[in-house]
Amino acid sequence: MDALTRRGPYVLLGIGLALSVATAPAFGATETIPVLVVGALALAGWHAHCTDRRWGRPLDDLLGRSYLTTRTAVLFLLTWLNPFFAVSAIIGYLDASLYTGRRGQVAVFAVTALLMAGSQSGGLPPREPAQLIAIVGLFGLNFGLVMFFDRFERRQARLAEERDATIRELERANARLAEAVAENEALQSRLIEGAREAGVHAERERLALEIHDTIAQNLAGIVTQLQAAGETADPRAAERRRARAADLAREALDEARHSVQGLLPCRLDHADLPTALDTLVEDWRTTTGTDARLVVDGEPEPLHRDVEATVLRVAQEALTNVAKHADASRVGVTLSYMGEVLTLDVRDDGAGFTGPRNGTPRPAGAGGLGLPGMGQRAARVAGEVVVESEPGAGTAVCLTVPAVRDA
Repeated sequence: MDALTRRGPYVLLGIGLALSVATAPAFGATETIPVLVVGALALAGWHAHCTDRRWGRPLDDLLGRSYLTTRTAVLFLLTWLNPFFAVSAIIGYLDASLYTGRRGQVAVFAVTALLMAGSQSGGLPPREPAQLIAIVGLFGLNFGLVMFFDRFERRQARLAEERDATIRELERANARLAEAVAENEALQSRLIEGAREAGVHAERERLALEIHDTIAQNLAGIVTQLQAAGETADPRAAERRRARAADLAREALDEARHSVQGLLPCRLDHADLPTALDTLVEDWRTTTGTDARLVVDGEPEPLHRDVEATVLRVAQEALTNVAKHADASRVGVTLSYMGEVLTLDVRDDGAGFTGPRNGTPRPAGAGGLGLPGMGQRAARVAGEVVVESEPGAGTAVCLTVPAVRDA
């Protein structure tokens, strides 16, 4: 299209001039030939000066509008002299939009349609009424067709612009989507790494608690039993101590296997929670010689394995703390099933303690995981541990967990 609008005027002027000169004798107007030649050459030079040399820059300025006006007037005059020169006027349909706005473009279309109608009806001016009627009809046809095609072309151009705008927007959206995908991949990598580190940390905490609550306590019990067996003069008592030490060693081995495999405490392998707690309290009473009793309130029911394991481990740690620090003569363990909540209370009449450490009360001189470990276990099952103690008034450990049923 650029080549046609840039070089087309020269071609059309040449064709129009050739036809006009060749047909001049037929119209009995050979004297118009110099005018036709000069007019064509003038238009060609005017186009070269106003348009061709400035091609690639906006042409709809004062110089461009002057060229369009002058060209249309000269073509009207030349077509008036010889109707075949209307061939050159066709260029008005093609490039008027380069030099003027919508109104000027319609005006050029109208003049060009009039020139074409005059040429098609035998020339201007009309010489009889029939020719005038023909000119009017042909003008309507030419002008209607050019307006129709111009409207169609504008509509197509608008659709092309909208399509291009949509494509550009899709490209921007794709770019944003690619950025979002890259960000999501980076975030996913960070989340996976964070989850891996959290899993490693959680597993370390689990193993630390399991070792502290089971294996370490059993080993301490073995040492105590063997020391007592070596200090007693009664052979039967010594034998009972050594047998108890052997039982504790086997229990420590089982607990080690369960801890490594992430299983339930071995006491829960073949017993429900109340039975496992009763066995724990009885073994603790036998080992320490301290009076201890278990009371179960409510109707026992199977709960989620993690909930039961937490209750058993907290009871085990609480009893171990009593044996280490309380110097108690009696211990009461209460397991209460209260609908949606399960509670465990371990109370003793020992020495008690004061003083918080890291927000958790702990006995003086105590070390290890102890009470913080209880809190960590409870938090894993959305539970809570509360410790109440006063010097000389004993200690109460209360665990509260949701009574989550086993699936």
